[in-house]
Amino acid sequence: MAVIGQGELLIPVPIPSLDHPLASRRGRQASKQPAMAATIYLHWAATSYTWVRSGLYHSIIRGDGQVQRLHSYAVDLPAHTWRRNSNAIALSCACMGGRPDPWTIPPTPMQLEALCQEAAAVARSWGWDADAITIQRLMTHAEAAANRDGRQPHDNYGPVIWGGTGERWDLLQLEKGGPPTGGEQLRARIRELLAAEAEAEVTALGFGRASTIEARGAALATLIDANGSSWALAAELLERYGLPYEWDSARRRILVGAFDVVPLYREDAVQASVGWPLVEITLQQFTAPVILRGILREERAWCRVLEFAEEFGISVSFEPFALGERRGG
Repeated sequence: MAVIGQGELLIPVPIPSLDHPLASRRGRQASKQPAMAATIYLHWAATSYTWVRSGLYHSIIRGDGQVQRLHSYAVDLPAHTWRRNSNAIALSCACMGGRPDPWTIPPTPMQLEALCQEAAAVARSWGWDADAITIQRLMTHAEAAANRDGRQPHDNYGPVIWGGTGERWDLLQLEKGGPPTGGEQLRARIRELLAAEAEAEVTALGFGRASTIEARGAALATLIDANGSSWALAAELLERYGLPYEWDSARRRILVGAFDVVPLYREDAVQASVGWPLVEITLQQFTAPVILRGILREERAWCRVLEFAEEFGISVSFEPFALGERRGG
């Protein structure tokens, strides 16, 4: 058990082990499995470009390349890669949902680029360099299903061309009629990203004037960004609304002890393109769903005020912009 909170607000929360055995179905659900070395699995969701659903993958990449973080990378999910869910991260492209031909909704170039960028970011955060990107550490679901990494946790349910049953062939090819080397191509691109002498120059989102708004009848300090959005310190917002939390500096996230919140999974969620280190605000639950992402600025976590209000069910008024009480719904 862990206790998180501020002041008198303390909530006991069970913390599951990283190897949490759960019974399940092949491919989409977990099975009892031994602990494995940390691995990143790359998927396609067999859906439309806009599909988003929590529980299966840690992040989903929409057709336009937007990365939707759904769960903290610090927790295991039970249902993405059969018998390989322990100590693993799953990234999935929302695509290949065409019927009867899945290739009518193929992976887009923007999706594949964002997939590689996100995988590289995870690898970098784990201290991996370009040489660490091998099939043993990063593979497609097609490769995992066929046990192409040399491990044998299950029978071969991968592509028929690799002796499997053909049940899973995610990213075997990156385009219709393309060579069956999707995993190799993706790893090569991720190695290139990690091996780059310097990251591409990114212009960080600018902030202009300081301001204040009213929140629960008292002034709250804010900053206005170049797009006109108001940002505030995440800790001050959480404390203002009596939400218990804990800062996890090792994983750059804020764990929030709230059980009456359901993530909205907004299409305009904060992306890495803002140019600041990202911070997650995550619910303290088994699958650690991500409520929203903010930024780390001057060693403190900031988030967009309106997004925070909408995610946590806080009443909002405009002209002037102000936050009311937390009513939910």
